[in-house]
Amino acid sequence: MSLIVQKFGGSSVANADRVRNVAKIITDTYKAGNDVVVVVSAQGDTTDDLIAKAKEITNNPSAREMDMLLASGEQISISLLAMAIKEMGFPSISLLGWQAGFNTSSAYGKARIHNIKADRLRTELGKRNIVIVAGFQGINKYDDLTTLGRGGSDTSAVAIAAALRADKCQIFTDVEGVFTADPRKVEGAKKLEEITYDEMLELATLGAQVLNNRSVEMAKKYNVELEVLSSLTNKPGTIVKEVAKMEKMLVRGVTKDTDVARISLVGLSDTPGVAFRVFDKLAAKNINVDVILQSVGRDGTKDISFTTSEDNAEKAVELLSEMLDCKISCDTDIAKVSVVGAGMESHPGTAAKMFEALYGIDVNIQMISTSEIKISVLIDKKDADRAVSAVHKAFMPEE
Repeated sequence: MSLIVQKFGGSSVANADRVRNVAKIITDTYKAGNDVVVVVSAQGDTTDDLIAKAKEITNNPSAREMDMLLASGEQISISLLAMAIKEMGFPSISLLGWQAGFNTSSAYGKARIHNIKADRLRTELGKRNIVIVAGFQGINKYDDLTTLGRGGSDTSAVAIAAALRADKCQIFTDVEGVFTADPRKVEGAKKLEEITYDEMLELATLGAQVLNNRSVEMAKKYNVELEVLSSLTNKPGTIVKEVAKMEKMLVRGVTKDTDVARISLVGLSDTPGVAFRVFDKLAAKNINVDVILQSVGRDGTKDISFTTSEDNAEKAVELLSEMLDCKISCDTDIAKVSVVGAGMESHPGTAAKMFEALYGIDVNIQMISTSEIKISVLIDKKDADRAVSAVHKAFMPEE
């Protein structure tokens, strides 16, 4: 007997027919002799609808009350799914995040999981119940509901798998696995049979929307084997785990991220500590930065450019304007295109191949960032889709 954790996204339970379809997948797993814990997101566009309802009342809602509101979406989906499973003649019980033992920080809207007290989960599994857990939520030290932020249900599922030492954590989506590029937009995109945690983490961080990056970080930390597969087709998915590799470099995927803003600081004083002051101020306000470029100082000044998410751009400009005496500009009409694969650093010519592909379609590169496992470039947002296609074709030509 194995313990399987299964997670289903909002599109997988968007209506009654899909709820019944998910119930069949779960009960088939149960009938095979497995213990099953299921994590579910809110149905379809429920979360967006709840956000819209809040905006009908106020443009500046309390973060605490938003978590109270948004947590209701998962309550609907877990109860409906439990009903569907019971209707099929199988034992099932639904639990909210706090009932499943999720204890979190008090950062409303982006809480972090401190621990899971899994006693209730083990008790229900001991009764041979199929346990349906509301993803994306927990409870803080003040006994307030909290939500985990975008993609939080993935993180909930991996956290349960780690706490219960599950044999596998399956993430069901509306795609058949992890592809070398978005198959809806890139002709010739191929599904991967397996991928390493590090490669998947880079893809998730750089714009691939199959898995939440926090869930991949947690899976790697606790060695949770993930499988990404579709709830709509009965096909094997992509396994995410530590994969033994020889030294051959292999590009695993090409991604784009359009949620990018570039902030430029022109004419900064070229004195020690300036960069520290800038990025320490941003970090204190939980503003993450990515690509950073600093010019060579001349005439007592230097320039620094960096990227952040569009949501953080306005706040970043406001903070830096208060502390710096320099010209500050912000550009949101850009995108980040990346190639990801182990061993890039030790394989000359990878960057040149990517740049040649972009040159071939007359796309200008504005900034470049590299690591052992990825190369990212900033380009005009309007060029993003064709840039991904061109780079994908360069590394993975159609057979």
